[in-house]
Amino acid sequence: METRYDEANKVTIKSIVWNVILTFIKIFAGIVGKSNAMIADGLHSASDIISSVGVLIGNKIANAPNDENHNYGHEKAETLVSFLLSILLIVVSLKIGFDALKSLFNLNSVQIPTALPLVVSVISVAIKEYQYRITIKIAQKINSPSLKADAWHHRSDALSSIAAFIGIGGAMLGFKALDPIASIVVALFVAKVGFDILKDSANELMDYSIDTEEEKQIISIAEGTQGVINLGEIRTRKHGATAYVDLTICVNKDLTVYEGHEIATKLEKRIIKDMQFVKGITVHVEPCINCPGNSCKK
Repeated sequence: METRYDEANKVTIKSIVWNVILTFIKIFAGIVGKSNAMIADGLHSASDIISSVGVLIGNKIANAPNDENHNYGHEKAETLVSFLLSILLIVVSLKIGFDALKSLFNLNSVQIPTALPLVVSVISVAIKEYQYRITIKIAQKINSPSLKADAWHHRSDALSSIAAFIGIGGAMLGFKALDPIASIVVALFVAKVGFDILKDSANELMDYSIDTEEEKQIISIAEGTQGVINLGEIRTRKHGATAYVDLTICVNKDLTVYEGHEIATKLEKRIIKDMQFVKGITVHVEPCINCPGNSCKK
């Protein structure tokens, strides 16, 4: 687990450095180059810094060992960070959208931007897409919800920079309304990502089940375990980057308690070995009587 969080922290610190540079460049280019869309894009990058710092804090807490108040560990800290980051994204989108609407209804205050913010927007797209790719690669490798949220934060910033490029370019051609319109598009991108992350993290905080394919894999492992005659109820819940499983199996009614326990232990070890994100599994053993087909009477 130490290696897992080391990888997450390494890519997150790299993101913070890039975002500090981008925030300064974008806001400077927006002010000097007279582009509200670029300033809005700079604020978006600034929110990326806050979100990445949140990921570092979440990783630190999630890496803490189990204690008497948190018997199942602290992995849900990652999900909690994702939830808070989603709210931050939504707040940022509302701020950007509100300021853009004010400018749209007062086009006389909108200045025609220079080429500087146009060039910066192209640079931003390249850097943010690079950040997205390296972050999502690590997030998928270690199955980190907070890092996935941070990765999509980078992707939304890349998309917003594309919108800023279009708006700035259009304004330079004389269509002044395109600059605030681009800011509104930026706000919509940010809000969409924010709501998606909010939904996923809220589900996980309410003990959302693992994916159907992963559940089928658990069933397949159980059915292939010697001594398991049939399966009963299976319940799963996500716990940050990990998951817990509760499974009922039916075994021969004539087995001793020890023999039934050995079958359950073998099954638990196989699932944890083959599905490394499963942190804990409880197998309940029931005796099977008259098992025609897939039915089993206790």
